[in-house]
Amino acid sequence: MLHLISGGARSGKSRHAETLAFAHAGPVVYLATAACDAADAEFAARVAHHRARRPAHWGCVETGAGLADALASHAAPDTLLLVDCMTMWLMHFVDEDGLGQPWPEARARLLATLAGLPGTLLLVTNEIGWGVVPLGAATRAFVDELGRLNQDLAARADRVSLVACGLPLVLKGEGA
Repeated sequence: MLHLISGGARSGKSRHAETLAFAHAGPVVYLATAACDAADAEFAARVAHHRARRPAHWGCVETGAGLADALASHAAPDTLLLVDCMTMWLMHFVDEDGLGQPWPEARARLLATLAGLPGTLLLVTNEIGWGVVPLGAATRAFVDELGRLNQDLAARADRVSLVACGLPLVLKGEGA
């Protein structure tokens, strides 16, 4: 079961995913995609806030760019994997010119890996393309590619939710 949970910054999407994970009867593994050695103090505080909300009995794996491998390694029929978040995962492939060469292969590998995973998978992502078109080619490439990735993930998902103001709206699947 693949559930894509999308929303804007501070929309409550991660909290919604965590609430769903708390309700899961089996093991939970949190797959964190952000860089664990954040040099930016504000970003490090965000990471610490997410860590503090997770219960000690959940497994936690910091995947970096290796999300497909982590998914394949930790998926099991009774396990819920919570990936937070796809936007931070995409950031691992950004260079000064936009998205670097490893990106097409990593994207294809991730999408292929999703097809055969057992268990439950919650993917958290951001909706970032609702505003003005950003200045700078690299930023536009990032926004465009995250939008394309989100569309491909939603097409594969059994359920898709959009979270705004802490309230989930089911776009696809049961309750839509």
